[in-house]
Amino acid sequence: MHVLMLAFPGMTQLDLTGPFEVFVRARELKVHVVAKNREPVTDANGFSILPTATFEDCPQADILFVPGGPGQLALMGDPETLAFLNAQAEGALYVTSVCTGSLILAAAGLLTGYRATCHWTSLQQLAYFGVEPVSERVVVDRNRITGAGVTSGIDFGLTLVAELFGARRAQLIQLSMEYDPKPPFEGGSPQSADPELVGQLRAFLAQFEAERDAAARAAAQLLGRADAVPPPLQPFERA
Repeated sequence: MHVLMLAFPGMTQLDLTGPFEVFVRARELKVHVVAKNREPVTDANGFSILPTATFEDCPQADILFVPGGPGQLALMGDPETLAFLNAQAEGALYVTSVCTGSLILAAAGLLTGYRATCHWTSLQQLAYFGVEPVSERVVVDRNRITGAGVTSGIDFGLTLVAELFGARRAQLIQLSMEYDPKPPFEGGSPQSADPELVGQLRAFLAQFEAERDAAARAAAQLLGRADAVPPPLQPFERA
């Protein structure tokens, strides 16, 4: 089975490399890191990844995967990438993402009418595209599987392996990776974090999230969803 993992400038590398590490441990999966060309792709923080295939020479995806990251803003309005995702999605068994990769899928019209998740700071932007935002670590809706922010990529990968090959195989891979997270601090989500820290992070990201929101609105309009309305503000934040 062919797994096509999209790589693009400004992505968050862990969105891709987390599930990549899971997928390569399943012998039935052939993983391809796909970009427009074979030049190194630099993520949002300067980490470079070398694609193994291009849009033109990659195989048909059985599993189509899209990571997120700041570069997602430009990609939501990139006709070449959106056309590629649509063409591959037609023959894919699963269409998937981690973090704000779901906004790219949504901009391609591939999540309309589905439940999906995203990084919590941008989750409600999915509503612009006729997607039901869900505040969960991994969301499975028919053949759409989406992971929340960044570190959820491993959880997403294990969930997909379980869908494909059963829970026992996923558990074996989890054990082989020694994936037994015990974070040093409680508070890795807005539900469990100190409300003051949630507020600080929202303030720090406010300008960028405004830009992301504007990009999402513009992409929704290009998709023909001119009726897109602003989503409720911060519905998942602990009071």
